[in-house]
Amino acid sequence: MWSLPAAFPPLLLLLLLGQTPPSRLQSLSTMKLRLVGPGSRPEEGRLEVLHQGQWGTVCDDDFALQEATVACRQLGFEAALTWAHSAKYGPGEGPIWLDNVHCVGTESSLDQCRSNGWGVSDCSHSEDVGVVCHPQRQRGYLSERVSNALGPQGRRLEEVRLKPILASAKRQSLVTEGAVEVKYEGHWRQVCDQGWTGNNSRVVCGMLGFPSEAPVVSHHYRKVWNSKMKDPKSRLKSLTKKNSFWIHRVNCLGTEPHMANCQVQVAPAQGKLRPACPGGMHAVVSCVAGPRFRPLKEKPGSKESWAEETRVRLRSGAQVGEGRVEVLRNRRWGTVCDHGWNLISASVVCRQLGFGSAREALFGAQLGQALGPIHLSEVRCGGYERTLSDCPSLEGSQSGCQHDNDAAVRCNIPNLGFQDQVRLAGGRSPEEGVVEVQVDVNGVQRWGAVCSDHWGLSEAMVACRQLGLGFANHAIKDTWYWQGTPGAGEVVMSGVHCSGTELALQQCQRHGPVHCSHGAGHFSAGVSCTDSAADLVLNAQLVQETAYLEDRPLSQLYCAHEENCLSRSADRMDWPYGHRRLLRFSSQIHNLGRADFRPKTGRHSWIWHQCHRHYHSIEVFTHYDLLTLNGSKVAEGHKASFCLEDTSCPTGMQRRYACANFGEQGVTVGCWDTYRHDIDCQWVDITDVGPGDYIFQVVVNPKLEVAESDFSNNVMRCRCKYDGQRVWLHDCRTGDAHRANTEHSPEQEQRLRNNLI
Repeated sequence: MWSLPAAFPPLLLLLLLGQTPPSRLQSLSTMKLRLVGPGSRPEEGRLEVLHQGQWGTVCDDDFALQEATVACRQLGFEAALTWAHSAKYGPGEGPIWLDNVHCVGTESSLDQCRSNGWGVSDCSHSEDVGVVCHPQRQRGYLSERVSNALGPQGRRLEEVRLKPILASAKRQSLVTEGAVEVKYEGHWRQVCDQGWTGNNSRVVCGMLGFPSEAPVVSHHYRKVWNSKMKDPKSRLKSLTKKNSFWIHRVNCLGTEPHMANCQVQVAPAQGKLRPACPGGMHAVVSCVAGPRFRPLKEKPGSKESWAEETRVRLRSGAQVGEGRVEVLRNRRWGTVCDHGWNLISASVVCRQLGFGSAREALFGAQLGQALGPIHLSEVRCGGYERTLSDCPSLEGSQSGCQHDNDAAVRCNIPNLGFQDQVRLAGGRSPEEGVVEVQVDVNGVQRWGAVCSDHWGLSEAMVACRQLGLGFANHAIKDTWYWQGTPGAGEVVMSGVHCSGTELALQQCQRHGPVHCSHGAGHFSAGVSCTDSAADLVLNAQLVQETAYLEDRPLSQLYCAHEENCLSRSADRMDWPYGHRRLLRFSSQIHNLGRADFRPKTGRHSWIWHQCHRHYHSIEVFTHYDLLTLNGSKVAEGHKASFCLEDTSCPTGMQRRYACANFGEQGVTVGCWDTYRHDIDCQWVDITDVGPGDYIFQVVVNPKLEVAESDFSNNVMRCRCKYDGQRVWLHDCRTGDAHRANTEHSPEQEQRLRNNLI
């Protein structure tokens, strides 16, 4: 018996023994993985690998915890809890790509581990391995989206659509009923109705932006189908004889965000020489549109469904159907922690709001942070819950979450065709230009310009959203430097007034007969769009804690008087004798958006104020008002933005803006600007106000001069009690922090701010 030296190379030993060494797959970190199975949780299932454009399974031979850990990390989870052998999550289909996988446990991708090589296996699908990952996502893992489950080039089932068959469906502007067609490898196919279920319909409707499905009167469709099958000249009859016309069978649970996650059999089982869908016809689906997308003549939903919808909302999204998830509990809006957040739970939110299923579940405050409470964590929806509150979850306050863990969602919404009815022309980039719209003029669809009279940021926001370009950066009234499309220079829309929530400019109020004071040409409406925006939120708690009264001598108020920070009665006083009674407080304004807050104009346009010896970069940055309980204004103040800067930033974040030495002004994302109680104009002059109960109101960016992702949180209100000598502020909240039935529409908010009740 001979022996080898201890340092003898293992590779040479294998060659001497006539064995092939395990191969290390060459495509470093390019392998795509997914978990498939009947469970609703995204962190467990049968492990499948994408190779050469085809999904295949992994054999359970030699598979253990270290291999499962590598797979889970590659899928974006923190670690693996366990693995499952013997096809616990069901046998897969197609090739068994990997066998005898050996990992050290430190690899970043399964393709860095050793194995027999691609497709080299002696296993059957009864040995397909499954894994169970820890539900906690890795910190750098930003979202779970449908495309993650499908893979890039290997994606086969790309999208679905409904083809209207009946005349009544063809007349509808929004198609909600018809034959199901699936785009498979670039070609549209119809789906056989044999074995078709309501669960399948639910998945299709969710993909198309509809929250639910409805029963189909199938005998109407069968009658049309039979008549075409009897017609020898029918093109449909010849097409149905080809297997390439069909998707043979689909089997969904109803909770999948995409049909590609269902069990799909494209053609009959191999070896069976029979046509697809014998004796069947195309599957027909009828979907129910959400309230926001129904025709106006349809009756609104029940009060119960409206109440369910108002207990959850989306904030700070650039498009309809996307945003940070917030829920209403104990009369306060709060966020959802992203621990355990997934597409299943996100889809429950989307359907509750009247959208379809979720196309992306976002982690790590990707759509901005909030300031209020964190209500929920570890949300575990099964997929059929009516509301998010029906899902099992933990209290957010006990989870250790911070607002940098705020969960968000992007939902599927119906295609109403609005994006094809607007365009930009003449800009330096696709995100800016003259706004051109398509409208009906005497029965003819025509393209033309929009009059810029009354054109503002609310209207520009709707235009950018309709274009799919996010938020409006600027609403532009004079566009002489941009050339519009030849033949589309005539004004076809004027008097446009939007609340800001519309899906398209065509839904905004506007003139009947077009009337534009300056005609078309150089003064047509234009926009500049951006995919991210700032979001200013006032710290209500600090206002409540720092409020006090001061009787300030007139001799110390000359500069404040010059800047109109006192009530009008101060003009009639015998200066410098006497005093003014001031309600003083500190304000801390956070930028919780995804872009820096910058003044509308550059420093060349800032105005120098000699008295205070500083520049005003925004004419009015905040309004301070004291209102009666019915909304009548009794005292007011305002703060010009003499200095927008990063007073403080979170640990590890650098301050970017400072006012010293005529520096750049702004508020960085995540930072805040503090106006102390002891600086000029940081008050409301209440000299003429009598004792009583009032509402104290602060409005940030009141004229909407600078774009924000969410204007609903720019208003803060407190209950105020004044006895003539002392003042108390309590119950201070931002405008979007109250219970649902005290919220106002954007137009009502504007009236309240301007005292037009």
